[in-house]
Amino acid sequence: MSTRSRSFLSAFALAATVFACAAAAPVVSFPGEPERAAAARLGHPKPHPRPQPSARPRPAPEPTVGERAAKIALEAVGVPYRWGGESPGSGFDCSGLVRWTYLRLGIELPHSSYALYSTGKSVSRAHMKPGDVLVFSGLGHVGLFVGRGRMVHAPQSGRLVEVVRLGGSHYGGRLVAARRVAPD
Repeated sequence: MSTRSRSFLSAFALAATVFACAAAAPVVSFPGEPERAAAARLGHPKPHPRPQPSARPRPAPEPTVGERAAKIALEAVGVPYRWGGESPGSGFDCSGLVRWTYLRLGIELPHSSYALYSTGKSVSRAHMKPGDVLVFSGLGHVGLFVGRGRMVHAPQSGRLVEVVRLGGSHYGGRLVAARRVAPD
């Protein structure tokens, strides 16, 4: 091999060694320096901002006692009406449905629509929330507000526990009180 070829190979080997050592050598940098250096090599004046981790989604808030009561009352839809009844096995009357619902949440209420009229605190129709007890004219009928203008109730003998719209039923015009019995 000629001297010239050996010199060329030596220079090539030296360059390869320097490149390999430089690639393996630890790099000391300061915050932001790698981004700036990379941006400068690519011809960008400023690096793109580093993506930030997205905020963790917040867990859904726990349902209120009233919301839980509304959900429980909806489980009784389809149970037959029975005067004096207060269980899914024997049937419900209107106040028995309300009493059973709240007993499942550890809240004892009277089994009387008249007594429910004076239980809890009064709530305007505009401020009703799920779980509020609705009392109707004559104080002989109650239901539970479940939201979106609807209530669940045990209507009368021969019928089943059902959900009705307050505005579209004859009950809407007969509402005399809404009572909040669930703690806020």
